[in-house]
Amino acid sequence: MPSNFLFRIHPTSGVPIYRQLMDQVQAHVHAGRLPLDEMLPSVRQIAEELQINPMTVSKAYSLLERDGLIERVRGQGMRVKAAPKGLLPVKDRREKILPLLEQVAAKAFQLGLTRDQVIAALTPLFKERGAD
Repeated sequence: MPSNFLFRIHPTSGVPIYRQLMDQVQAHVHAGRLPLDEMLPSVRQIAEELQINPMTVSKAYSLLERDGLIERVRGQGMRVKAAPKGLLPVKDRREKILPLLEQVAAKAFQLGLTRDQVIAALTPLFKERGAD
C-alpha cells in the first residue's frame, strides 16, 4: 500500500474496520485534507487498496452520509458535504488520541520498550505522512 494513500486500517486494533474508515474521513475533513465538495475515493478503490470487503467501505460511507458529513452525487460517488468547523482545540484533539496512546504505552511496557524507543519508532511514521 503506498504511504500516501488517504486511509489505513489496523485489523488487530479491536476497532471495526468500518469505524476506522469513518474516523479517518472525519479526521481528514476536520484537518482540511478533505475540503468541502472534495470527491472521496470510490468504494471499489478503497476496498482494493486496503484489501477489504467493499461492503465494509459502503457501510462506512452510508453512516457518514446519514451523519451529514458526506453526500452521494449520482453517477460520481461521494463528496464532502459538511464544511469543517475548523480544527478541534488542542485539548480536545489530545483527548481523542489519549485512549490509543494508553494502549501504546501499555504494550510498550509489556514488551520492555523505553519511552525513547517508542518515540524513535513513532517518528518515521509521522515523517511518512509529511508531519514533523
